[in-house]
Amino acid sequence: MAGALESVTPRTCLAVRFACALLLVASISGAVAGANATDERESAAVGGTPHVVALYPNPVLPDDVGEFVTIAFPEETRLGRCTLGDDEGNVRLPNVTVRGRVTLSTAPNRTRALVAGRVIESALPSLANAGERLVLVCGGEVVDAASYTNAPSGEVYTRDGWRSPGRTTFAVRSVTDAPTTVFALPDAPDVVTDTLEGAKNRVLLGGYTFTSARIGAALRDAAARGVRVQILVEGGPVGGVSAREATVLDRLAATPNVTVMVLDGPHARYPFHHAKYAVVDETALVTSENWDPSGVGGHATRGWGAVVHDAALADALAAVHRADSGWLDGIAWPQYRANATFQPPHPANATYPSTFAPLTTTADRVSLVVSPDTSKRALVGFVRNATETLAVEQMEFSPDTALWNETLAAAGRGVRVRVLLSGAWYAREENAALAARLNDRARRDGLDLRATLADPRGRYGHLHVKGAIADGERVLVGSVNWNANAVTANRETELVVDDPAVGRYYAQLFRADWRGGVWTLPVALVIAVCCGIGGACVYLRREIAFVHTDTHGTAGDTDVVGWRGEEWK
Repeated sequence: MAGALESVTPRTCLAVRFACALLLVASISGAVAGANATDERESAAVGGTPHVVALYPNPVLPDDVGEFVTIAFPEETRLGRCTLGDDEGNVRLPNVTVRGRVTLSTAPNRTRALVAGRVIESALPSLANAGERLVLVCGGEVVDAASYTNAPSGEVYTRDGWRSPGRTTFAVRSVTDAPTTVFALPDAPDVVTDTLEGAKNRVLLGGYTFTSARIGAALRDAAARGVRVQILVEGGPVGGVSAREATVLDRLAATPNVTVMVLDGPHARYPFHHAKYAVVDETALVTSENWDPSGVGGHATRGWGAVVHDAALADALAAVHRADSGWLDGIAWPQYRANATFQPPHPANATYPSTFAPLTTTADRVSLVVSPDTSKRALVGFVRNATETLAVEQMEFSPDTALWNETLAAAGRGVRVRVLLSGAWYAREENAALAARLNDRARRDGLDLRATLADPRGRYGHLHVKGAIADGERVLVGSVNWNANAVTANRETELVVDDPAVGRYYAQLFRADWRGGVWTLPVALVIAVCCGIGGACVYLRREIAFVHTDTHGTAGDTDVVGWRGEEWK
């Protein structure tokens, strides 16, 4: 989050809403196609029988044009042996042989652009908007039935209920032996700019806010070289879109080869587009920081980041960008700008030491986790699989999440747990209470669990990390705060890097942040202090004398020290 206050910005005008309605049908494929894995697992669970997986009863177009029913056929089936029926009668299906996922539609030319798999023209029962019970009969036997009530306009019905058709179900994508650079902010902001400046073909950038003029200039330069640049940001961030962001995005949107989109409007699929990533050619860059001077610019926040050079991982992240920017809530920047108001900027220009240099290695395994699609299961599994140590470094950590319970459970089974929370002004009071709550629980139950607030001590402005380290070798790097909204509702991106070298790097960084770092003096001051001490030693050598006395005060065997000219008493 960018601050403590939330303001509501204008979402969109009536003309935009009308345009959105016209485009809705052209955007349903993400939900239906994204449901493939879940639906096919459900089909297998019913013993290989045909299974209704999706209904679209209430399209936004006039006369409900575009209704369809999607059915999974695990085995080769003569479709003509099947009927679909409701209370008003049955409809015989076309006499063709099918297998796998099949969508039956009265308007196949329209539907083919919307769904994955085979589309067949077919009559259908009337899918009433008020509700319907649809029965699938094959070979004279009822093999499946699906029912619904009060179909929302433009939403798809699945076994999980109604959902916005633009919602995705991206699976976790993992790669092995991936060349990877991990880095800390504010220590190494050049990793971000160097990655962007090396682009040759494409830059797909996803962000929450974007106010960095330096990053904007790097993207304009890339576009001038012929690089295709596509930018996607949140239209209603906490605190509103700043005038500084408007200026940066204005210049980018006016640049050839650059497209700027804003996620906003009445059809918004996620409370916030909170992801922070970039796809640069065949490289994936994921961080915890916003595209601001305070974040990736290195002028304020403690953050973590990773650059992974792997084509498959980059393509997986590109698919997320494509799904998010190509739907109804993706509004072109000029259109958004015409109806928006902007907030005063809050510039960040502090400088901090570069204590932690980046680490480049070949990571054993890197996995891309997308929220809300897979993050809850993946993050809970990350914590649950910790066996020895768990270090959690978070801007915020809510007790109303499974992650809170799993962290306590980890400590309960003997894992050494340390939780470091942000001490930023807008989070200090709440995080202090949470740290006290964790420490009280640890004392009560005798757990090896400690929690505290971060003390930057001049090494960074405030902690903005959303990460964790398990057993010193598995690391979370990304945008997911440990709260319910981030895990189950927002669009977020997270990498799980499984590699001992990366684990050691972030474990060392965590220890420094936990201790508050090592206090250091500037080199010039150190030299001056040393010279002063040296001069004092010369002076004291001249002024201090060693005098031998015996127990009676005369010269003897015992060494004592006294000032020259003074008698040792």
